[in-house]
Amino acid sequence: MMRRQKNPWIFLLLLLVGIVIGGFLGEMLLEFEPLKFLDHGESFGIALDRPFVLDLSIIQLSFALMININIFSIIGIIFAIVIFNKMG
Repeated sequence: MMRRQKNPWIFLLLLLVGIVIGGFLGEMLLEFEPLKFLDHGESFGIALDRPFVLDLSIIQLSFALMININIFSIIGIIFAIVIFNKMG
């Protein structure tokens, strides 16, 4: 029996969905006292204090990237990896 090759784009999509859903659940569930210990997270990015600005006279573009990761996002990543491995 031939085994299908796994698509890396599906893996990337599952990771992004896991991060977003995990972060969303983290924000919603942090209101409950028993889950306060899951509030730990880290923020990092590029040009947070001074974004890169491209001024073209007619239009001005600002570029910055910020990533917030908490424990729920990490749990979402783990679930995404498990789901991807179960896909066959």
